[in-house]
Amino acid sequence: MIDTADVPLRLVAALVCGVVLGLNRQLHGKLAGVRTQGVVALGAALATIAGTMADGSGAGVTRVMQGIVAGVGFLGAGVIVKSARSQAVHGLTTAAITWLSAALGIACGAGLYLAALSTLVLTLTLLWFGPRVEAWMHRRWPVTADAHSEGASQ
Repeated sequence: MIDTADVPLRLVAALVCGVVLGLNRQLHGKLAGVRTQGVVALGAALATIAGTMADGSGAGVTRVMQGIVAGVGFLGAGVIVKSARSQAVHGLTTAAITWLSAALGIACGAGLYLAALSTLVLTLTLLWFGPRVEAWMHRRWPVTADAHSEGASQ
């Protein structure tokens, strides 16, 4: 059972996690920035808290979590766009971040602050270094046009 005095802390922790991820998206000119990620994390935390408090045994909480993860998957799908002129797909990282914002909200709503903080730090590290690693890999092992078209047709 959750102590009602702990509820605001859980909600604020979720909001901070979502806002930090949203700030990253916003600074990179992507859709689903600060407000979207913050609201997704906050909503997931609230649903987790409400599910936990409404069902003292905790049995229904896993169904609440399952619903959040599935529902946010549809929300994330809305930011994925395939270019009509090429095989390029945009928005996958933002969709994944939206899904992760919900997962962070669930963790904060469940009071798993260390797990949420660790995941947030690892995600920010990946978002910071990931493009640099990808650029290095592309310089080191360039992708030819033939290899690109083969991968797109599979």
